[in-house]
Amino acid sequence: MDNPHFRHIRSFVLRQGHFSDAQTRAMEEGMPRWGIEYKAEKLDLAAAFGREAPKVLEIGFGMGGATSEIAAARPDTDFLGIEVHGPGVGNLMKLIDEKQLTNLRLIRHDAVEVVANMLTENSLDGFHLYFPDPWPKKRHHKRRLVQPEFLAHIVSRLKPGAYVHMATDWEDYAVQMLEVLSANPDLVNTSAGFAPRPEWRPLTKFEQRGLNLGHGVWDLMFKKRG
Repeated sequence: MDNPHFRHIRSFVLRQGHFSDAQTRAMEEGMPRWGIEYKAEKLDLAAAFGREAPKVLEIGFGMGGATSEIAAARPDTDFLGIEVHGPGVGNLMKLIDEKQLTNLRLIRHDAVEVVANMLTENSLDGFHLYFPDPWPKKRHHKRRLVQPEFLAHIVSRLKPGAYVHMATDWEDYAVQMLEVLSANPDLVNTSAGFAPRPEWRPLTKFEQRGLNLGHGVWDLMFKKRG
């Protein structure tokens, strides 16, 4: 996977989407300040953030609301967010500016290629994956991001003792996540099965609405063996 010509099934649909004026302005002004251009070469994370601090990767931050809240609540940790949806990137840029956050950097590119080509081994202290596209139709399950090969490459980028935190509101995907995570020999589950939601992961409006309707949400918390 470290081969820049690695071919893979994309786990997302690239949509340009509709940018609001504020998102467009935030993208134009924010990308030079908080954006990182994709390049098929290793990224110096300390240089990208301008400091030595724990580094956490998040894939698929959506509109960025939860990500900005987590970053604001954990100022001693740096967060690298990857998202392909342009309006979401623009919206998080807007939130970064509004909240005056200094510990967020964003890449708008395919996460598989970023992990393979830009991140070095043993460089991350954590990994977040919240409510990824469930690809609910069975024939599309192969497009789900949480597969053994991809997880193995994420784990290779984690330091010993680093954590993996995932959440989904699709039960069959939660079961698949648990199976894939549990099968990785370098990971250990911190709970007996699914984990309680950590206090620092905020409830999204969508999630709260689902919980009010009786829908389930499943969190998983694993750690890389030392």
